[in-house]
Amino acid sequence: MDSPRSGSPNRSTSVELLRVETDLFDLYIKGKPFHPTAEALQLHRDGDNWVPATLQVSALDKTLQTIQIQAFSPVEQKLTDFTDHNYPCFYEHQNYEVVIQAHNPDRPLQFHHENALLRDAVKPIGSGKGLLTGILNFKNEVGYTDFEIREQGRPLLQVRLEVFPSKMDYKTDYENILHDVNEQVYNLAFDFLRRTYTMTGTMQPSQPQTFTEFFSILRGIFDHLVRSVERIQNAPHHRLQQERREVVADKVKRAGRDNHRYLQKRPHLLAHDPVHGILPIGGTRYQPTKLLETKRQINYDTAENRFVRFALCRIQAKLKDMRKRFTGNQNRRRTRSDAVTSDWLSMIDRMQSHLDRLLRLDFLQGVGEMKQMSLTLVLQMAPGYRDVYRDYLLLHKGLSLQGDLFRLSLKDVAQLYEYWCFLKLHSLFKKHFTLLSQDIVRIKHGSLFVMLDNTSKAKSKFLDPKTGEEFTLFYNRAYHDGPTLGQKPDNVLMIHKQSSRREKTKQTYQYVFDAKYRINPAFEGTEYKNVYRTPGPEVDDINTMHRYRDAIVHDTHQDGTYERQMFGAYVLFPYHDEDQFREHHFYQSIRKVNVGALPFLPGSTELVETFLQELIQDSPEKAFERSTQSKGTQSYFQDKLSTKNVLIGSLGDEEQWDVNREHRFYHMPLKNLKKKLDALSNLQWIGVYFSKKFYKAEAGIHWIGRITEWNVVKRSDITERSFKPGNGEELYVRFEIEEWEQLQPPIEPYEKGVRTCLLTTDYLLNRATNLGELRIESPAHLQDWRELRRQGNLTVSLDHSYVDEATEVLRIEVTEPTS
Repeated sequence: MDSPRSGSPNRSTSVELLRVETDLFDLYIKGKPFHPTAEALQLHRDGDNWVPATLQVSALDKTLQTIQIQAFSPVEQKLTDFTDHNYPCFYEHQNYEVVIQAHNPDRPLQFHHENALLRDAVKPIGSGKGLLTGILNFKNEVGYTDFEIREQGRPLLQVRLEVFPSKMDYKTDYENILHDVNEQVYNLAFDFLRRTYTMTGTMQPSQPQTFTEFFSILRGIFDHLVRSVERIQNAPHHRLQQERREVVADKVKRAGRDNHRYLQKRPHLLAHDPVHGILPIGGTRYQPTKLLETKRQINYDTAENRFVRFALCRIQAKLKDMRKRFTGNQNRRRTRSDAVTSDWLSMIDRMQSHLDRLLRLDFLQGVGEMKQMSLTLVLQMAPGYRDVYRDYLLLHKGLSLQGDLFRLSLKDVAQLYEYWCFLKLHSLFKKHFTLLSQDIVRIKHGSLFVMLDNTSKAKSKFLDPKTGEEFTLFYNRAYHDGPTLGQKPDNVLMIHKQSSRREKTKQTYQYVFDAKYRINPAFEGTEYKNVYRTPGPEVDDINTMHRYRDAIVHDTHQDGTYERQMFGAYVLFPYHDEDQFREHHFYQSIRKVNVGALPFLPGSTELVETFLQELIQDSPEKAFERSTQSKGTQSYFQDKLSTKNVLIGSLGDEEQWDVNREHRFYHMPLKNLKKKLDALSNLQWIGVYFSKKFYKAEAGIHWIGRITEWNVVKRSDITERSFKPGNGEELYVRFEIEEWEQLQPPIEPYEKGVRTCLLTTDYLLNRATNLGELRIESPAHLQDWRELRRQGNLTVSLDHSYVDEATEVLRIEVTEPTS
């Protein structure tokens, strides 16, 4: 089973892959035994060996007496006699030439495949009908594929091939993706029913359910249902039932206290016995002749076990009805082949035999009929019971899945990968955040629909409990309001962030995560290898991300000017080596221009998961900056700190605030502003600090006001309040306030607070929770503070206990992380 050397000449040339010789015809399939992308990525390997592949050739007619089969062996590099162990030779998106040569040209043959495009690809050529040939290309369809050689519609030979994917591993990635898609849809459907559907009465279906719908669901869940009931058998739910019976007193092993009351009501059971009497009554001793004996027995006749039996009996009855109708239709008119009829009947019989065996399990014996049911915790949570309950809900309500999601043989691997990407993103979000709503699974016409296909959109809404912000994941959301062409990316993440407490509306940030079942393997000597060195996404797909980011715009103000809606766009592509891809150009480009790629496969989701959490945890400023150029970042932050337009002033006494609030002004001695006179022209806001000395527990900044004008006046000119005796000629600055606004929540104090006054910016004022945060003045500290504050409560340590007298920020740290 060792792999051949990479330099093998047969890797790039067509060879004969299968030869089937019979006494009626010969079949040949020719093509490349390897796929270059699969070989470059070393797929379908178990260590140094190939994984086994399925190849089956079956005679369907007795006229085929002899069949000789040879298959290509990549180890021996030639056709070898057919064995039970074969190697991958057939791949998606690769051409294979089929030749069928009849021994007798007068007996025309036909090539039949379920796929009409493949069926029509192999046709007779030449003047006779003894030779059929054509090119098969399985496109994106992987897994088992069957075709038949027929004579006048009668099947003679069936060939089953196993088509392998070329961009992901078949036995791990493909099967895990298939499992994930079905499992996540299954869980979504159950969760939806559990939240929205309450069973009462005898649980009759609200809408008639077709046999096809019922049987398609039952096939997918039957084995799981059987295992769930068998698990219940190991630890069935039960109750202890007490049984009391009257027996001769000598045979009672343990007499309970309830015998006292029992004998009080039945004195005739007491016999006079002066020697052995144990009950002294009125100076006379009595001996009981009969007593009650209590025994505890395990009883399985519980509501939960009644439901299990009810569910199995309902399924059994429906299968019997289905079999009866199916065989009846077959007797009346032959519309299907005998082979198909036999397969269906054998499948139904197998299920019936399993159900008969389950109904004979010990814990279901003696269980009564279920006439009415309430939803118990055992059915919702107990192992085995919850699975049976979920399976029955799906069968009872019906599950109509668009895009054939519930079929375990979904073959279009590109479509499957697109579905998986959306459902896996949903799963990653649900792992870390709270799911508020989803319309992936919805009720339509009395049945459950999974809204995942190219014609419909689905979405899930989540809540970040740390910040209280909501975000939505969309599938196939269309954008048609652009000035050029409409766009329809696969997955869009929309996040709503609020920058400050005074903003009434939240800014929306959108990101594209587009699933592309494509990868460039970076072959030696190619331009991709020379530039990017390692496998990665196709360049065209990266260009598509640029198009999404730039083409999806919106006329926000309805004035003819458009704004970009997308802040980033990323390709999700099938690749395993996350560590290697960290050095790839298209991964590092995300940090530079917020356009790039992320590898995404089962077992390789760390980069995507980490990046998603970064986007959710980003501050609004960081989210906005992701889409801007990194040049000028320092000056960008410096601009937010350079213009100090807010004055935080203290109060001389409690009376001052009452007067300031009533007459809408604020005043302070000019000498307190001696070193800040240059800033007076820039001031726009006043914040009033309530000191711990006067306000104790209510200390902090509770009120701010917009300045309409300011003037330098004498203290004696401020007539709204009375001052203590002093110099009436002392100069004060009087600020007239448009309106006092209350901060919610207020800004908490810091150690000793403010001695006189503090200059800061409205950017910090609108975002700070503690007085010390208003003292941040360097761009580096601003960046740290801005991101850390979303993780919980912060402590900003200064080099002085008074904020206005501090000269340096010592450190910024999270003291109480948000749970």
